[in-house]
Amino acid sequence: MMIMDKIALTLLIIGGLNWGLVGIFEFDLVAWLFGGQTAVLSRIVYVLVALAAIWAVPMLFRSRNSSTAEA
Repeated sequence: MMIMDKIALTLLIIGGLNWGLVGIFEFDLVAWLFGGQTAVLSRIVYVLVALAAIWAVPMLFRSRNSSTAEA
């Protein structure tokens, strides 16, 4: 797995957990940590999560060859 794939998956996990908190508890952890939903740092995190999602789309269609698979 490429380093960018790992970064993208990490950001997607953060985003997914944040959405889970929003859905269950109406608590936006990213906004709370970085000063509100409209704060620059919060918006940067939201954009990074969105870019990670776009990066991850091709991962759905990659074939996994046993000769190139990592242990």
